Amino acid sequence: MSTEKRQNTLFVGALAKGLRVLRAFDETHTELSLTELAARTGLDKSAVQRLANTLHLEGMLDKDPATRRFRPSHAWLQMAYVYYWSDPLVARAMPRLIELSQQLGETVNMAELSGDHIIYVSRLPCKRTHFAASVVGRRLPALSTSAGRAILSTFPADERAAAVEQWMLARHTPHTTMDRSEIAAAIEEAVQQGYAVSRDQMILNEMAIAAPICGPDGRAFAAVQCSVSAHSWTADKIRRNILPALQDTANAISPGASRS
Repeated sequence: MSTEKRQNTLFVGALAKGLRVLRAFDETHTELSLTELAARTGLDKSAVQRLANTLHLEGMLDKDPATRRFRPSHAWLQMAYVYYWSDPLVARAMPRLIELSQQLGETVNMAELSGDHIIYVSRLPCKRTHFAASVVGRRLPALSTSAGRAILSTFPADERAAAVEQWMLARHTPHTTMDRSEIAAAIEEAVQQGYAVSRDQMILNEMAIAAPICGPDGRAFAAVQCSVSAHSWTADKIRRNILPALQDTANAISPGASRS
């Protein structure tokens, strides 16, 4: 636990531990035993047993009666449903994203910045899209994605430099860029161009292009992104055939843009 949290008199440690149990689940850990939960949370098994069973009784976790393993319940979907109603950007953007998806016939996403990651809040897949690339809520390191780089390109130079130096990186493919100087150069290129392009960063043979959705101050908080197959597209073809519509969509979603 951080010093800041320990010094906060309003911090509830028991609740924080319960949230650690919930956060133990992800796309590669969808069902967990008590032993596995203890290992992933760093909590002792007796505490995990009490927390997990409380979360089960409160409807946050399902429990298999035979294996006694836990998994997320439908309550998570209910919480996601409430989130979408609370995020005005999603409702504002969806008609524009649907129009763009139909126009391009390719996968279209909208991502928001979430700490040092981006999180996909809207995803409109094409016929070739894999399941993993169609589910909302996926978080990826911002430095490795075209959407994250497009957003960062609108930040002041000192903030861009700090992000490149401090934000996390994770290798998702053999070609994921881990050299921070190369990432800095890619972000500076996005500063000049107004958009970001990436290849093979999250999925092999995938190219992505993203345009920032900027607030009134010119700082982006989200981005529209299009993903295509590198077997069918080149960078020049993407710039000719996708970029203009992508930028028009991002500009139309930005606060202050006309709703016509």
